[in-house]
Amino acid sequence: MQKLLTRDQIQTLRKGTPEEKQSLLQSLPADTRDQVLTTVPQGMRQQLMAAVDPESRRKLMKANTPQQVVPSDLTEGKLYRAIYSNRQLEEQMVDFWFNHFNVYLEKGADRILTTSYEREAIRPRVFGKFRDLLEATATSPAMLFYLDNWESVSPDRAQQIPGRPYGPRARQLAQAKAKAKGKQARGLNENYARELMELHTLGVDGGYTQKDIIEVARCFTGWTIQQPNLGGDFTYNDRVHDKGEKIVLGVKISAGGGRNDAEKVLDILARHPNTARFISTKLAKKFVADDPPPALIDRMAKTFKDTDGDIRAVMTTMLESKEFFSAGAFRAKVKTPLEMIVSAVRATGAEVNYAMPLGNQIAELGQPLYRKVEPTGYSSANAEWVNSAALLARMNFALALADNKVPGVKVDTGAFLADPADAARQLLFGDATEQTIASINNALTQKQPTPGLVAGLVLGSPDFQRR
Repeated sequence: MQKLLTRDQIQTLRKGTPEEKQSLLQSLPADTRDQVLTTVPQGMRQQLMAAVDPESRRKLMKANTPQQVVPSDLTEGKLYRAIYSNRQLEEQMVDFWFNHFNVYLEKGADRILTTSYEREAIRPRVFGKFRDLLEATATSPAMLFYLDNWESVSPDRAQQIPGRPYGPRARQLAQAKAKAKGKQARGLNENYARELMELHTLGVDGGYTQKDIIEVARCFTGWTIQQPNLGGDFTYNDRVHDKGEKIVLGVKISAGGGRNDAEKVLDILARHPNTARFISTKLAKKFVADDPPPALIDRMAKTFKDTDGDIRAVMTTMLESKEFFSAGAFRAKVKTPLEMIVSAVRATGAEVNYAMPLGNQIAELGQPLYRKVEPTGYSSANAEWVNSAALLARMNFALALADNKVPGVKVDTGAFLADPADAARQLLFGDATEQTIASINNALTQKQPTPGLVAGLVLGSPDFQRR
């Protein structure tokens, strides 16, 4: 690097402000800039992330931590849409359904397969028919890999030996070979069947049994992926499908079927009354209160059944209800880390040139995007996000944001130099409570004022943390 830059230029890259670093890099010829970015020490690359353009940032990331390029793209894409989109309810619904049909980015081939999951399986269907959304997630390679259904095959068809028929002897030989190699022979996998009923449709108390789980798993044998490690597509392999008769929730699925066995299961589950209630309850818990009124859930579930699972109609029933606009629902929900940080950036009108630091803040607050290991997804329950450490961390972020200490994010602090009540009104889009104004005034007498202090205190207040 010393051959490419003067001593003063190197000092600027090491200790200059983001603006100074950006100005220096932009002044260099393109080929020189590329050489600098690939030869700077590893520690300096991270410091330069917020000071370079997106194309240069990707070069730095590929040189520094290439395995983080895909997760970073996913995180930044989600944040840019949430921050700048005018369709805020749609963004909320995308996040809701992703958590409902959660997959874990860090599981093997899902590092590749998750890239299109939210965009292609979920986003186009957030206000459509639930049955269509269920189908899209069931056939998504990301879901098939995450819950292992891509490996699920009929035990009678799993251990075929070339030149011999399927049967007990074939299974015994294949199992013996697998045991000798320290591996488990392929067979029926119940993971997706269980979560399909417990988390995606009926709910944990939805009236199914372990026998139903096994029968559903049998129906989904053969639903697999072509070359998952290469980002392959969904495919149905009839050769390993269980052809026997199945009975799911009392409904007989005749022997000799193929892919349509699982399609019948999706029909049964999507139109089951317990699914209507489970989905309605979960939506009401997300948007109204942790303990939503039973009468509201009843009406939402009825709409779900009457419209064959029309999500838009169910949401309309909820959003036009008296319960949604009741005093009990006003600021009854605590924002998740994603909601808190995105809403703070939107409320301040901040300009975001590099969203990854915001993604890192969300992770520090307990919600690393696309990285929820369990199939439950992130909860919207207040208890999940309310504790003293979390609230302190939120306040620290709010103060850092308002004082322009978050890399890649710029706030016009001059917009919030009025008295606390006026600043709060701008950020809350309404009046702050007397307790919040009193707390801010008290803090102002004890802290050295900064241009963004009032805004930071408002963003960290209980008024802003709730929605």
